[in-house]
Parts: sequence; C-alpha cells; structure tokens
Amino acid sequence: MRAVIQRVKQASVTVHGEKISEINQGLLILLGMEHEDSQEDVLWLCSKIIKLRIFDDEGGAMNKSLLDIDGEVLVVSQFTLHASTKKGNRPSFIKAAKPDVAIPLYHMFISQFENDLGKKISTGIFGAMMQVSLINDGPVTISIDTKNKE
Repeated sequence: MRAVIQRVKQASVTVHGEKISEINQGLLILLGMEHEDSQEDVLWLCSKIIKLRIFDDEGGAMNKSLLDIDGEVLVVSQFTLHASTKKGNRPSFIKAAKPDVAIPLYHMFISQFENDLGKKISTGIFGAMMQVSLINDGPVTISIDTKNKE
C-alpha cells in the first residue's frame, strides 16, 4: 500500500463538475493499493499517518500530529501510485490491485482511519475521474510504502 500525504490548508475533489468533498486544515492522502496488500498494511498505515508529527507547534517545529490539531482528512484512491516506468516511456500499472482487491482495502482503510481518528473523513469516489485541488501547506509532502515501512 502506498500513500502520498500532503499537509494542506484546504483540499477538495470534484467529479463531473460537482465538488463532492472538501476539507480545511489537515491531510490529503492519495492512496494506492497493490494485489499483495492486506489488513495488516491498512492497520500499520493508518496508525503511522495519524501519529505523524508534521504539523507546526507553537515554536514552528513539526511536532504535532493530526490528532493534536484536530485536523481534517481527505482520502483519494490513486492506482497510479504503483506505476512502473522501468521499461519504455509508458507506465505499467501491473502491480496496482484490481478493483476486486482494491475496493475492499480502500473501504477498510477509510473505516479504520475514521475509527482511529474518532471522526468522519472525506473521500473521493473510487475509480472515478476526479479533479483534486489543494493548497499544500509548507509545502509538506511525504510518501509512505507499507512494503518498506520507513
């Protein structure tokens, strides 16, 4: 499972010209699943993201977590995070999970994240063509892969 986490002042998702989700200060999480991912990956990734200290404290140092600031969350599925560019110039998405695997993992991630965070989070629509807008705060962007656990 791969996630690109962006600390945002604001983020939104639009589908077919209609804004379907919007958040203020918090995290935009782009989430990609591969066919080998499991519940263990979901649990580890949710815990890691929620505890990441990437928000500024009173001294301007990144010492606060999403929980500390009561931040909002927007999760958007993005299979292209598993693109391979090893051969040629056209990316291969062979490692990306097919919908029968990815959709349950996506919903499991959302449910687990809401449970761990203690509140509802916003989402995109799995498999839809979406336009994602954001105001990156910092900018702060972090990539996490559950296979590397770093």
